[in-house]
Amino acid sequence: MARIIAIFNQKGGVGKTTTSCSLASYLAAMGKYVLMVDLDPQANATSGMGIKLEDDHVNLYHTIVANEEPGAIIRKTSLFGFDVLPSAPSLAGATVELVDMEEREFKLKHALNKIRTNYDYILIDSPPSLGLLTINGLTAAEQVIIPVQCEYYALEGLTQLFKTVEMVRTSLNPQLRILGVLLTMYDKRNKLANEIVSEVKKNFPGNVFETIIPRSVSLAEAPGFGKTILQFDEKSAGARAYQQLAEEILKLS
Repeated sequence: MARIIAIFNQKGGVGKTTTSCSLASYLAAMGKYVLMVDLDPQANATSGMGIKLEDDHVNLYHTIVANEEPGAIIRKTSLFGFDVLPSAPSLAGATVELVDMEEREFKLKHALNKIRTNYDYILIDSPPSLGLLTINGLTAAEQVIIPVQCEYYALEGLTQLFKTVEMVRTSLNPQLRILGVLLTMYDKRNKLANEIVSEVKKNFPGNVFETIIPRSVSLAEAPGFGKTILQFDEKSAGARAYQQLAEEILKLS
């Protein structure tokens, strides 16, 4: 039975999609069966894995809104053991159509329950907002990874994110807990970045991953080639960091 982990931060540009693709690839390389769910209508995780969908192709929208079987929509990637439940821009329509549906916050959970025995891990790449899609992701998950950029506003954003997770836990998903805060885009030469690392660890003790993801040109370039960092440049600092993160998560299992 898969562990379901949401990669969540309502702010954009913090490394959610990079983390989803990279972590999934290393977990697969370590012998786990992994499904990545692209819950973002921008579909960056889907295209970043080299999967190109036209808007009318079946995608996650058809599972959530039209109850299509998720197994029929899943695409295999070029990495053994790593599958994708793809997105397309039409998924944006789900946010409107879900509003009047019964159990609207549980649509993704019900879909994933049909296939979760096929995987060891299901990673959900959440959109950069707190709409119904993101709530569906948090309701379906048991654990949350919060990627946070090493920048000035990181701390106040984190406090709000912890409150959001607590709100979902109280009202919709009692199983939900934070697996860890993941510090991303770290530049060790930057004094502010080092201060942010110290502050986050001090303010959220026991909730921060040991692994810190550095700024890396390779991490930024890999999706343009439809590849994960493992396939694109496995000797890069970014690749080593995500390998370390996968090892850390396996130990937390």
